[in-house]
Amino acid sequence: MLSLVSLFTISVLAATILPAQSEIVLAGLLAAESAPVWVLVLVASVGNTLGSCINWMLGRWIEHFRGRKWFPASEASLEKASGWYRRYGKWSLLLSWAPFIGDPLTLAAGILREPFPMFLLLVSIAKLGRYVIVAGLVKGFL
Repeated sequence: MLSLVSLFTISVLAATILPAQSEIVLAGLLAAESAPVWVLVLVASVGNTLGSCINWMLGRWIEHFRGRKWFPASEASLEKASGWYRRYGKWSLLLSWAPFIGDPLTLAAGILREPFPMFLLLVSIAKLGRYVIVAGLVKGFL
C-alpha cells in the first residue's frame, strides 16, 4: 500500500512544481512486481493527471503570479507552450506527457480558458498512454 501511495504522490508532483521522475518509480515498482500492472499504471495515471489539473487551476486562477520564482514554468517555456496551444488548440494537450513542454501546456490551457471537461479528457489520454508504454517496455510487452 505504501508503494502505491508513494507512486501516486510522485506522479502528482512530477506534473506540478517539483522536478520528479514518476516513470522511474513506476518502472521500479513494475520490476519488483509490487502490484498488478494495471493497478500501478492506473495509480500513476490518476496522480499525474491530478498534477496537471493543479497546473490548469494555477493557470486559470493565478496567472497574475506568472513571474514569481515558485511558478511551475519559466516565462520562456510558458510562452512557447502558449504559442503551441494557440496554434494547435486543445489537441496540443495530447503532448502533456512530454518533458519540458507538457507542464507548461497544461498551464497554458488554464490561462487560455480551455474548458475543464475537454482538458481532463485529453490529458487523461496522454498520461495513461505514457504509462502504458512505460509498463509495456518494462514488462516486455512492447
